[in-house]
Amino acid sequence: MNITSDVRYVGVNDREIDLFEGQYDVPNGMAYNSYIIVDEKIAVMDSVSEGFGEQWLENIRKEIGDKAPDYLIVQHMEPDHSSNITTFANAYPNAKIVSSARAFTMMKNFFGEDFSDRRVVVAEGDTLVLGAHELTFIGAPMVHWPEVIVTYDKTDKILFSADGFGKFGALDADEDWACEARRYYFGIVGKYGAQVQALLKKASALDIKIICPLHGPVLSEDLGYYIGLYDTWSSYGVESEGVVIAYTSVYGNTKKAVDLLAKALLEKGVKVTVNDLARCDMAEAVEDAFRYGKIVLATTTYNGDVFPFMREFISDLVERGYKNRKVALIENGSWAPVAAKKMRDMLESCKDISYAENSVKITSALSKENIEQIKALADELC
Repeated sequence: MNITSDVRYVGVNDREIDLFEGQYDVPNGMAYNSYIIVDEKIAVMDSVSEGFGEQWLENIRKEIGDKAPDYLIVQHMEPDHSSNITTFANAYPNAKIVSSARAFTMMKNFFGEDFSDRRVVVAEGDTLVLGAHELTFIGAPMVHWPEVIVTYDKTDKILFSADGFGKFGALDADEDWACEARRYYFGIVGKYGAQVQALLKKASALDIKIICPLHGPVLSEDLGYYIGLYDTWSSYGVESEGVVIAYTSVYGNTKKAVDLLAKALLEKGVKVTVNDLARCDMAEAVEDAFRYGKIVLATTTYNGDVFPFMREFISDLVERGYKNRKVALIENGSWAPVAAKKMRDMLESCKDISYAENSVKITSALSKENIEQIKALADELC
């Protein structure tokens, strides 16, 4: 795949993987992106995941034949991008390794060597001239590892964005970008909104025509759409109007309350997304929680606490800096309901959270009073 006349794609698709990072369901696989810039000097941008080294080297050979790359630029040391650095170094013993100082420390940890005889350490604002192409390196610490750099090609106006603007799914997957990019962002990068905002501020000063991420498709059209979504996500803004309901239910009574609330909201023309936390993809539920501005948490009291799946869900939100949202609570408890209090306690560290005035407290089965509470809550959420 030619991105420009001098920049080509040499990455790989992984259709065998079932869980990314050991936890995220990826039914359409993953792409491990790598790029090559062919100029007077040849630079390869990043490596690929373990098990794909020979395929990656073959992709490089298809582009440059018997020529040897002059540089391997390492933007991110996570193993899905760095596992074949040594493979490359052995195949091209005269090539230099270009990366941040922190990355070389990580290479020592991963591979037992830091390539001291062939490394080029770069930092914010440093440049590398390949010929017609001039690359500028930009620090992107904690997006989402501390050693990360991104690279701007001044000639073709390309931002090589590391894990930024990435998504789940192999490149041959026919799917909407935003859904899997959102799930990827909030699952993996979401805790580091402030750092993403800092990188977006740096990027705003650049004339960017193409974005080349380490996962997902190359972005070359309507960049304002993608950058706008990243700005919304990283500033914890509301992307879509609507209400997300996340619930657990043991014997079905909490689910009945949720179904009644969802029906009432839909009848009022409100967009509603419902997640059964015991059965849904937890990463998708987290994605929805950050997408919408209002959330209803409905669960049972369980062992003097909240039901385990709800506890996991709220922990995921808190870990990712959940804020700027309106929260409504539905609790169920047969003899000592404490779920609402426990949920509020878990969210205590979250900033700019407001709570609905109306709540629902079920003591075993739905009562007439509960039905009125649900109606009042629906009216408030509208």
